[in-house]
Amino acid sequence: MLQDLPTRSDALYERVRRVVPQAEWRLFEDDVEAILRLKRERNAVILAHNYQTPEIFHCVSDIVGDSLALAREAQTVDAEVIVMAGVHFMAETAKLMNPTKRVLIPDLRAGCSLAESITAADVRLLRERYPGVPVVTYVNTSAAVKAESDICCTSGNARRVVESLGSDRVIMIPDEYLAQNIANETGIKMITWAGHCEVHERFTPAEIRRLRADNPGIIVLAHPECPPEVVAEADYAGSTAGMSDYVASGKASRVVLITECSMSDNLAVQHPDVEFVRPCNLCPHMKRITLGTLRHSLETMTHEVSIEPHLAVRARQAVERMLAL
Repeated sequence: MLQDLPTRSDALYERVRRVVPQAEWRLFEDDVEAILRLKRERNAVILAHNYQTPEIFHCVSDIVGDSLALAREAQTVDAEVIVMAGVHFMAETAKLMNPTKRVLIPDLRAGCSLAESITAADVRLLRERYPGVPVVTYVNTSAAVKAESDICCTSGNARRVVESLGSDRVIMIPDEYLAQNIANETGIKMITWAGHCEVHERFTPAEIRRLRADNPGIIVLAHPECPPEVVAEADYAGSTAGMSDYVASGKASRVVLITECSMSDNLAVQHPDVEFVRPCNLCPHMKRITLGTLRHSLETMTHEVSIEPHLAVRARQAVERMLAL
């Protein structure tokens, strides 16, 4: 068995060698091997968001994708244990869709500025203020907030969800910029909440124009959590899955992703023929998930995610309505 380890490690390193220096990989090897072994022993799978670092995304994860993909795939998992390489609301969503499975989040501090910007009580007050107006809640929220909602959405399906309601007014929370961008696309009046992603809100139109000036012919792909004036400067706006599809389509040989910077690293692994210009805005919460914390999570079976049953039933309905579309 020991003789097989260097071969397996070398094969894994081949996946990421364009974005991970070999000296750095040597520091990762023990954790990678331990995680692969522990997954077998624990009958566990790792779900990883697109913002995870390449050594996690490409070398130890079983299911990868954006929030929508992870929500969908969480329903199909056969393993007894799900470890979320992402942030807390994603682990909660996995638990909602797998109430009988053990769901772990490696670091309880892996939160989200959007999820923390709104409470269930806030949603109830919005309902009182705007009676009869449907509430669409971004998945970047706690289970308690989802439980007060009519339906959830992700950045990838937000327009479809909003249009499916057949209403000329929608309460869309908590991401103000996503709601404004969807309003611009649909013409539907949005009642918004002043929540923002701490990564995407930092991008500016001037930065986009500077990137174009410094890199003639570059294609700009922006996440809809960015301010509307930033989205207006982009060639394409969409979820991380949408960005991945755009790059895979071969429409551009040189791109810049206006989103969390590990996304570019992960796509660079898959598309060596594409040049990625990298403005590096890191999500501090995503970066709390490391190979070390994943290993510790599997060794100690921490930290287990639980949701109060009365909240779980209602929150699951909001997610299931979204997935049904």
